[in-house]
Amino acid sequence: MKAVSLVQPRQVAIVEIPEPSLGPEDVLIETHFVGLCGSDLSAYRGLSPMVTFPRIPGHEVSGVVVARGASVPSRIALGDRVMVSPYSNCGLCSACRLGRTNCCEHNQTLGVQRDGVLTGLFAIHYDKAFVSRSLSFEELALAEPLSVGYHAANRGQVSEVDTVLVLGCGTIGLGVIVAAARKGARVIAVDVDEAKLAQARRFGAWRAIDSSREDVLTVVRDLTDGEGASVAIEAIGLPQTYRLAVEAVCFAGRVVYIGYAKHEVSYDTKLFVSKELDIRGSRNALHVFPAVLKMLEARERPFAEMISQVYPFAESAAALGDWDAAPGHFTKILIDTRA
Repeated sequence: MKAVSLVQPRQVAIVEIPEPSLGPEDVLIETHFVGLCGSDLSAYRGLSPMVTFPRIPGHEVSGVVVARGASVPSRIALGDRVMVSPYSNCGLCSACRLGRTNCCEHNQTLGVQRDGVLTGLFAIHYDKAFVSRSLSFEELALAEPLSVGYHAANRGQVSEVDTVLVLGCGTIGLGVIVAAARKGARVIAVDVDEAKLAQARRFGAWRAIDSSREDVLTVVRDLTDGEGASVAIEAIGLPQTYRLAVEAVCFAGRVVYIGYAKHEVSYDTKLFVSKELDIRGSRNALHVFPAVLKMLEARERPFAEMISQVYPFAESAAALGDWDAAPGHFTKILIDTRA
């Protein structure tokens, strides 16, 4: 069967691979849509230290169950529409022993450390598949990236008493915004793109700041009676926004980092101590897929508008090239593997 392969940085090919074998606890999924993630773009650019070549990308996926292993429980039936958790876990490392399998020391995410799902069929353990009987395949493909933002809001222990500063309004940032707003928090969204800021408002942001025109620290302090945000969540991965999160959060506040900074970050560390900050990483997603599917099924926000463009499978190289050339023009690209 055919698959998309990142042969080398900026070199994409359609290749032939064997059809997957099915274990007794596996489901065989016919792929319908694959969302392109920032990790796919980094791999395409040759900037991801976790990716070796060649690599089949893709981990944000929707599809239909076309076969079941003999030991798969009846709750997953032939014909079910599913999305999947793309992470692995060893069960033995310190994170796994604490139940935080999302940050397993030996995790291998589909399309990153191991081959992904930008192909026609794939097999996966049944406990990684999550069923929705009402979402479209396009909507299902949004569940995993929204879950990453939802998990970050959980890492920040966001509640209705919080003012949450979200730095970055891409796909992951939108996931944070909708989750934080759903928890009752007052959300301040920051970006340099007016279209993304307008979208952030539709996804629940109370206030949007264009950081190319306004001083973020000044606005945040004005909005919080000089205190700063109680939670700052960074979803960009730039040294300046890493520092801004620490500067903009209040005393005894919480800082959550999702974005991977591509360069070293320097801090005035006295703020860590003087503010007695909780500084937390947020990796992947943990136990939130059912909640995110319910949120999508309730159509609480205009989730479908996150999809900027759909490319047919044969034009996957063009999709990555277009995104590379103009990253600000896209929120979410989907690949239709059947087109």
